[in-house]
Amino acid sequence: MSEAKIETMNDITTKAMENLNKIAELNMKILDKVTSRQKEALGLIVEQGKRQMKLATEAKGPKEFIEEQIKLTKETSERMLEEAKTSMQVISEMGDEYRSLVKEETTQLSEKIRKLTPGTGA
Repeated sequence: MSEAKIETMNDITTKAMENLNKIAELNMKILDKVTSRQKEALGLIVEQGKRQMKLATEAKGPKEFIEEQIKLTKETSERMLEEAKTSMQVISEMGDEYRSLVKEETTQLSEKIRKLTPGTGA
């Protein structure tokens, strides 16, 4: 093998390790975002449970309890829907980051492989 091809192979190997590190960093970033979203959702559920308990102990009668329960359920549903929308946005952004990384790295790798392949202008 020629010196240039050996150097290209070394470059490909080095770039592959760099890409693994980029993916690991992206995975950690995603894990942080997902964990944060889950924490927010759990906090919402805990808060809703506390409010239900307070409502159950402070309601002056069945009618007030039912009316307040309906309000609480509506509010919680709206907040959970917003949380779901936010989570979907985060997931979409993560997918975009992965696609961008893969596209960029695939293009670079293809160029280097062309250099190694006989008859492709290398």
